Amino acid sequence: MEKDNKYEKLLWSIALPGFGQILNGKYIKGILLIALEFLVNVQANFNEVIVLSFQGNIQASIQQTNYGWLMFYPCLYFFAMWDAYKDAGGGKSSFAFLPFAFSAYFVTVGLIFSSTFKMMGILFGPIWLPILSVVPGVVIGLLLKKLINSRT
Repeated sequence: MEKDNKYEKLLWSIALPGFGQILNGKYIKGILLIALEFLVNVQANFNEVIVLSFQGNIQASIQQTNYGWLMFYPCLYFFAMWDAYKDAGGGKSSFAFLPFAFSAYFVTVGLIFSSTFKMMGILFGPIWLPILSVVPGVVIGLLLKKLINSRT
């Protein structure tokens, strides 16, 4: 494994928050992020919600979701990705964190509205609507980064 492969660390952090930090040699931070991910996951019933959503049982996934806990997940998840990427040598340009931060914001908003918001008559629920919310988060984050950097 290459020590400076920032994308490898980012992808492992996407797989499980904290893995990228462990690969970066930040063991305490990595273990803390894994523990936080586990805590939020269990308290929010997240794995059950994921299974029900993938099976197409959106109403049951909504009923199983502990939204108070699950709302912690987007910020934890995207911070872990950003941190692993940054510690591995990525994100050197100014405001490189914006796509990660705006993704966390948009996913959180998607989660808030996931039990009632329908697109073309389809209720996406607490997994699919937040996943779809990543796209505008990344796009707006990249646009803001470009706009701010072009003015400085």
